[in-house]
Amino acid sequence: MSTNNGYAPGLEGIVAAETELSHVDGLKGELIIAGFPLARLATNATFEETVFLLWHGRLPNQQELAALKNELAALRPLPPATLTLLREAADAHTTPMDALRMASATLDLGSGPQDHLATAKMIVARLATIVASYHRLRQRQEPVAPNPALGHAANFLYMLTGEAPSDARVRGLETYLNTVVDHGLNASTFAARVIVATQSDLVSAITGAIGALKGPLHGGAPGPALDTVFEIGTADRAEAVLQAKLEAGERLMGFGHRVYKVRDPRAEVLGAAAEKMFQADGDMALYELAKSVEETAVRLLAIHKPGRNLQTNVEFYTALLLHGLGLDTDIFTPTFAIGRTAGWLAHCFEQIKYGRLIRPQSRYTGVMNREWVPLAER
Repeated sequence: MSTNNGYAPGLEGIVAAETELSHVDGLKGELIIAGFPLARLATNATFEETVFLLWHGRLPNQQELAALKNELAALRPLPPATLTLLREAADAHTTPMDALRMASATLDLGSGPQDHLATAKMIVARLATIVASYHRLRQRQEPVAPNPALGHAANFLYMLTGEAPSDARVRGLETYLNTVVDHGLNASTFAARVIVATQSDLVSAITGAIGALKGPLHGGAPGPALDTVFEIGTADRAEAVLQAKLEAGERLMGFGHRVYKVRDPRAEVLGAAAEKMFQADGDMALYELAKSVEETAVRLLAIHKPGRNLQTNVEFYTALLLHGLGLDTDIFTPTFAIGRTAGWLAHCFEQIKYGRLIRPQSRYTGVMNREWVPLAER
């Protein structure tokens, strides 16, 4: 971190909040979610259990979990005006992230005054419906109505296709949503906290967070990581293709992370989840190819960029897992938002409890003492 009289570009290294939600240790490759090592939580919890954990600081009992599932299921249908907006956005060929950002601002239409927890449940329930509905509208298909008998992850997959997903696919998506639910004070989470710190509403905070996530420096693009795997095609081509990319100065997508200096723990969890899902309901040849590409890439990066320790990041196995679930590349980031929204809201709850406006200082670097010149003399 470089500082100049207290100035830290990008606020790098500045501690701006205390949180009980997640702990990220980039040197150890460690991610703790509400006290649980990531692998322990992500592979065991339903998404609803993770939501309850982040919002209440503990796991739910059977009655509490059933109540949350029922509440979220009842809140899934979208207001008519939101569907109208999505139809017009699809007609205008709006990107999925732009459509999500637009539609998120309408999430509380018709809901009337609510407490924060009720609003948060409504946001989580409806955001998944927005993503699935817009995907179908872009395919010139009618949205599929939510199925109240299905859990959050299963229902999202159902709304995409109209078909009940396999248990293996549901578990794969559940693990993914749990894995990306929170990750320290990243740009979108900070944006949500800044907005709610002004005593603005939760819908505004989540809309702002989505706007931050939409930026390529934050949200990233998991799709290109898989594009490289498809370009390689067979394991015997991995060395030559990746070597050529590195010699041409290209970045290998899916490798290296600003925070993690070792293998991204989220890649570890999602890689294992992808293997289980592909074994039970998928194309194991694609999984094996991806593993071969990963191993070759890490080895070549160590040779071409010694000392930088560029390891597999979350994007690599995100792309493989979501592709295996049948998702199109352009809804990878909106699907990430479905999981991360629960974390954004949990941070909002913390910030509301803290009750302090976030107001950093700036340092003026412009000229001083200018003389005013009348318009006629300029």
